[in-house]
Amino acid sequence: MSETFFVVPVAVHESLVSTAYKHRGFDAAEADHAARLASAATRHGIRTHNAIKAVHLDELFGSKAGGCVPKATIKKLPSRFDAAEIWDAQKKLGQAVAWEAIDTCMRLADKHGTGTVSVDNAFHYLWGGGYVMEAAKKGYIAYTNCTASLAEVVPFRGVCPTLGTNPHSWGFPTSDAVGFPIVIDWATSVIAMGRVQQLKREGKPLPPNAAVDKDGKPTTDPDKAVSLIPFGDHKGYGLSLINEIVAGFIGGSIPTIRSRTPVAGEKQGCAFFFQVIHPDAISGGAFVGGRSQQANVKAVLADILGHGNEQCMLPGQIEAQAAARSDAAGGLLFSRAEVEALNEIAVEAGVAPIDIDALKTAQT
Repeated sequence: MSETFFVVPVAVHESLVSTAYKHRGFDAAEADHAARLASAATRHGIRTHNAIKAVHLDELFGSKAGGCVPKATIKKLPSRFDAAEIWDAQKKLGQAVAWEAIDTCMRLADKHGTGTVSVDNAFHYLWGGGYVMEAAKKGYIAYTNCTASLAEVVPFRGVCPTLGTNPHSWGFPTSDAVGFPIVIDWATSVIAMGRVQQLKREGKPLPPNAAVDKDGKPTTDPDKAVSLIPFGDHKGYGLSLINEIVAGFIGGSIPTIRSRTPVAGEKQGCAFFFQVIHPDAISGGAFVGGRSQQANVKAVLADILGHGNEQCMLPGQIEAQAAARSDAAGGLLFSRAEVEALNEIAVEAGVAPIDIDALKTAQT
């Protein structure tokens, strides 16, 4: 079924988002980093982690709640490993930290073949896929995970939410092979809480067996959903555990107190892990038939999608198609409810709201 979207020019969107963050005390660089990720998410069809979600997250747990400190400075801690850096984000805006982290990892990978940045005491960075996609477009293999702002996922066979949605994001430089970077990016719950919020805005039900109500019973009503369920039962549970365990090694603290009422002597922010690999660092060189590394990757993917599997999609393909639709429309695509939510942000920031009646529309 086709849907009508309103086309918001990128410059208009980024100006609104940047102004909103500066209105809350963030500096120009932080505000621009937030706007950059928000635009990337919307351009690629990631409606669960757009500017509306970002500002809402800051409203609930960030600058207004003490979980994020505008104009904070990253403290880079000593490391005895040349290819690994360890940072204390000191509650700096997550998007600003994450963009610097992925750039640092690429620089380290150019020198050492791989680069790692571990971040403690952080504020959530929103869409992890945006960072690894950027690295993949530049020719690197990239990975990131982070702990979610809240523990809102019930462990497999559990009754109390003690895990975050805990996304994993991989990006691969496959633009030469398939026309776009393969990006494997997912929450470890059936859906992200941002998806619950989006469906609530749109007046749509949740998929079955994705969320539970206050009594722990499955619900498809986004107004009643209070906790989420891991995808794939024990498999999603195990993947979610990875983020919490990695965060535990970095310095992250107890999941169930993260972003909640302050606890004396505790850290209650998120932890990030970034790693970038230069493809040359893992190349054995012995590609059949004298193929190059990229040609070999293309041959592997062609085989996977052959044999009657030609209609299968690759991760990142939907995002690439969404970006193409956005570019063809000449801006970012928002529903009417989303434009109205952006205008609420504009009013708070003291700027003119978007005139929805003056916007072009596009069918998808």
